[in-house]
Formats: sequence, structure tokens, C-alpha cells
Amino acid sequence: MVSMQATVDEAATVRKATLADVPEMARALALAFHDDPAFTWVLRGDPHRSRMLERGFELFLRRIWMEQKETYTTDGVAGVAAWELPERWKVGIGRQLRLGPAMIAVFSRRLPRLLRALAVLESRHPQEPHFYLPFIGVKPEWQGRGLGGALLTPILERCDRDGVPAFLEASTPRNRAMYERHGFAVSEEFKLGKGAPAQWRMWRTPR
Repeated sequence: MVSMQATVDEAATVRKATLADVPEMARALALAFHDDPAFTWVLRGDPHRSRMLERGFELFLRRIWMEQKETYTTDGVAGVAAWELPERWKVGIGRQLRLGPAMIAVFSRRLPRLLRALAVLESRHPQEPHFYLPFIGVKPEWQGRGLGGALLTPILERCDRDGVPAFLEASTPRNRAMYERHGFAVSEEFKLGKGAPAQWRMWRTPR
């Protein structure tokens, strides 16, 4: 078990990610979301889920999130927070087409279901300019120790300083409670489709 002092020390190293961090960040996110209810529903218990998640997160890190230069990790890559800039959250048609072959290679027969889930997420995405957090994840052995909050801090402080809201979707009650402690409030409960677990859209007004 990771000690509390080790967690404090790791949290103190939160920094902007570099391209060199991408492979380990993809692995960290894949571990964090392996048993996530929404991903389990989308991927339907696929036996290759671990590898699929890792490859998928690496694709999005390299092709979308790292370009926006607001992805954060720690020196030990114990967790990752990938933010998208105001008015940069929507993936345009041109980029979708360019991403298509790589997404087919990663998700194969699960891709149509994934695309439907993404369409549901986009359908009620707020239009007001805001920072968007598509993913934050902490490796299982580091979870429940405040590292997620430390990864949120750089952008939330910027939101408060600049008067910009923030938005995310929570996929578990535990995560929802953590976000609420950091100023987010539930704006809507929703599901990705029939039989999917509940999720929550959450909005944060700058303090």
C-alpha cells in the first residue's frame, strides 16, 4: 500500500505533461478506468479491454489532448488530468475523419457503440465557454488519497483567477462526491443508452 507521506510527496510534483509521459499516462488511465461502469457498458466486457483502453488513451493523448497543452500528471505518473480549452472540446468533422483509421484499429467492432456514446455526451454539452475535463484518472494503488484533487488544482485555480467555468461528466458516485468537494455541482443525470449506468453532468462556477 502506498503510504500517506508518499502520496503527499507525489502530489507535490503535479506538473504539465510532456510527450515523453504519454505511454505511461495511457497506461495509468487504462488502469484507472478498467472497471469504470461506463467503459464496462460500452466495451461489454471485451477480453481485450485493457489493451484497447491503453491504446485508445494513447491515441487521444497524442492527437487531441497534448496539443492543447493542459494535461497534467506527476513525476511518477501516478495519475493524469486531461483538460480541453474553452471552445476546443468538440472534435470537428475533418479531425474525426483523420482519426477514423486509428480508431478502427484500436476499437474494431466496439467502435460503433463507442461513437454512439460519444454522441450522447456531445448532445447536451454546454455551449458557454468553459474548461472541459474529459478524463482524470489515478492508478488504483494511489486512489482515495487526494491525488485526484491535486491534479485538478492547476486548472481550477486558473478558472477562479480568470472567471471561467469548468465542466465534466462523473461516472461513479465516489467520483461525483470528489468533484463536489472541489466546487462542481450536478446539472443533470443521464445514461449513455438502454441499460447503461447512471452518470452525472457537472458544472463548476468560478469562485
